[in-house]
Amino acid sequence: MNKKSGVILLVLLLIFSALSYSQIREVPKIVEETFAQQYNGATQVDYKDQLVRVDVYFELKGEKMIASYTNKGIWKGTEKEWDFDKLSEEVKDGFKKSKYADREIEETVVLYLPGGTEQYRIKAKKSGVEKKFLFFNTSGRLLRTAVTL
Repeated sequence: MNKKSGVILLVLLLIFSALSYSQIREVPKIVEETFAQQYNGATQVDYKDQLVRVDVYFELKGEKMIASYTNKGIWKGTEKEWDFDKLSEEVKDGFKKSKYADREIEETVVLYLPGGTEQYRIKAKKSGVEKKFLFFNTSGRLLRTAVTL
């Protein structure tokens, strides 16, 4: 392969990469309408089409949040960045009493779910490699875990 064909190949790869990250289709209007009604006053709004759902990244009253909707505009839930120290004593106690208490906390998120349900997701790691999402309810009960990267 000569230098010229290598440059052409690199340019083509860059173009393909850029196209693969761009929106494939328009965000459904029903999602935009539902979001606007639900989060009136949101700023820094950015829609990310995930094909099977639409994630809306935004700020509300200075807090970063992500709301997820089906393509038909049905709200699936919202997550908000949070701080472990701001959790209720019940949730912190639930983590401290769990078998994952020896892990380092990387991230804490409040999950707002349909039906008025609220959960807390803690991303905890052990030895830098093994990471888990831990889901707690408002009374501090560990509901489930999920492996994450």
